[in-house]
Amino acid sequence: MDRIRDLSSKKAAVIFTKSSCCMCHSIKMLFYELGASPAIHEVDKDPEGREMERALRALGSSNPAVPAVFIGGRYVGSAKDIISFHVDGSLKQMLKDAKAIWL
Repeated sequence: MDRIRDLSSKKAAVIFTKSSCCMCHSIKMLFYELGASPAIHEVDKDPEGREMERALRALGSSNPAVPAVFIGGRYVGSAKDIISFHVDGSLKQMLKDAKAIWL
């Protein structure tokens, strides 16, 4: 859990992913299209990846635990949540408030 907190606070937008996950890729592309440059942590390439997935689930991430998105150091949700925020227009504002984008 400490590693998740540490990694999620190093940048305004952080996405925990798996390299083979199509939803993870979609969420990353959405952030790039919005002008954000999130830190990406691929849990399947991390020696502590399984522990990280357990910690993400403990924070409220669904199963599968990725993608798990943090904005401004706080967990904001999984793919379903991020898509909802994007559709209702609040994702861009969250990114602006966290200074992840400057539009």
